[in-house]
Amino acid sequence: MSVSDALQLMLAFGTFIVALIALVVELIKNQQKKITALALAS
Repeated sequence: MSVSDALQLMLAFGTFIVALIALVVELIKNQQKKITALALAS
């Protein structure tokens, strides 16, 4: 594997990890909104 291949793979993997973390954060924020909405409703 050449250096450019390795760097490309690292960049792709890093991008994937960042996207995954962003998704988790959005899901958590969404859940918290639902919880607060339920708390206000009751």
